[in-house]
Amino acid sequence: MQTVRRVVCAMSGGVDSSVAALLLRRRGYEVTGVFMNNWDAVDEHGVCSAERDCEDAYRVCKKLDIPFHQVSYVKEYWHEVFSYFLNEYEKGRTPNPDILCNKHIKFNHFLSYAIDILGADAIATGHYARTSLEDEEIFQQKYIKSPQNLFRNRFEIRHDAKLLQAADRIKDQTFFLSQISQYALRKTIFPLGELTKDFVKKIAAEAGFHHVLKRKESMGICFIGERNFENFILEYLEAQPGNFVSAEDGKIMGRHKGWFLFTLGQRARIGGQRDAWFVVDKDVTTGNVYVAPTTDHPALYRDLLRTDRMHWLSEDPPGELVKNKMMECHFRFQHQMALVPCVLTLNQDGTVWATLVKPIRALTPGQFAVFYKGEECLGSGKILRLGPSVYTLQQGQHRMKSDANLSTEAVKERDPVT
Repeated sequence: MQTVRRVVCAMSGGVDSSVAALLLRRRGYEVTGVFMNNWDAVDEHGVCSAERDCEDAYRVCKKLDIPFHQVSYVKEYWHEVFSYFLNEYEKGRTPNPDILCNKHIKFNHFLSYAIDILGADAIATGHYARTSLEDEEIFQQKYIKSPQNLFRNRFEIRHDAKLLQAADRIKDQTFFLSQISQYALRKTIFPLGELTKDFVKKIAAEAGFHHVLKRKESMGICFIGERNFENFILEYLEAQPGNFVSAEDGKIMGRHKGWFLFTLGQRARIGGQRDAWFVVDKDVTTGNVYVAPTTDHPALYRDLLRTDRMHWLSEDPPGELVKNKMMECHFRFQHQMALVPCVLTLNQDGTVWATLVKPIRALTPGQFAVFYKGEECLGSGKILRLGPSVYTLQQGQHRMKSDANLSTEAVKERDPVT
């Protein structure tokens, strides 16, 4: 007799997770829907958005005739994601809480709850991503969490899962999954991995999920949503006034309420300035936010970055990188940016230098550098250091030229041609 497989599906109340649950049901699995509440948020109309989302998720589960559970990770989210988020801003960096939410909440706390409490054989989410494992291989993975050592047991024979880009490359969400553990990856099904968003909407319409189709796509940082970022962050961090300083001539252009309100590449709204100025650098020690005119100023472009210790989805660095200490691959640091070819250099402490084939705009410390080889997402590391900007290099070249010219003039004066 065939074993009935239990799959616990994370439900957000949106169209993607609703269709994921429906597809799992059609595959004959015993499906349970779970809604996670990670943030106590009340919108400007005084309505708790999580309650509305939870109600939408519950209605889908009722329609599918599957059990529905609700769990709260508000405390865990605060300690493991939001505190980190504030701490990064205070250090002058720009964090990505969505990547950390997946790492700590969905693919750690929720995964443990699904397996330990609900007896799941696997979990599923509505992410647009694929893995190299078939469902049956996922169900057969042993429930043994990897020891948190630096290196895993070399004698352990294991079928590693690879994280692969979704068929719908525009909706692909492997970027957001680049910090999850190999163990979590081996226990997760992504039912939407082979589908396009348009087809998912079609399935939802045919299934009668009209209430989720009417919802707007969730935008913005998971807990801030579409609220005013400056007002939100100033509720948690004390204002730290400082100067806007021109990167070209050091002139003070205006005042700001805190360097943490700005990220590289964004427009700086400077009182009294009619022209557009853009943030090109920040100095936490002085509180200066450096700005330059024009959105494509050379001070915004760089081609070199260093990460912190890399998180490889396979747990170990790729064999080619270990063997050669260098490897060609592709890179992105924003979810929907085009992949950029780069060369990785592996450092002894597990960090990497990434040299990009061309300078790109607004590389940002605190964001995650996510690396790809073909359609496989290899993992990610937080950007900690940047190489010099194109503008800095240009200035250096100008100085060298003028120094060389001065030297030539000096030689001419000393040894005039007769």
